[in-house]
Amino acid sequence: MRSFSLYYGSEMNRFERISLAVGEAQLRYLDGDYRIVRPGSYVRCAVTGDPIPLDELKYWSVERQEAYANPQAVLVRLDPERKKS
Repeated sequence: MRSFSLYYGSEMNRFERISLAVGEAQLRYLDGDYRIVRPGSYVRCAVTGDPIPLDELKYWSVERQEAYANPQAVLVRLDPERKKS
């Protein structure tokens, strides 16, 4: 088993998770995948601020480099007027 120190400071993909990682992760979002820059168990939704466990992360923007909790959050980000309705 690889030690945490080997991962820290290097990038991992979503299949190379550290099971004991806790706290907020830092990711680099790619097309259809992401790279783990700083290990953690969740990221925050850019719209709601809610934590999203990495194993439930399905929506993100490569261009904006941010995660979204659900499709509604994506729509709010793309059209801020939706939030007012």
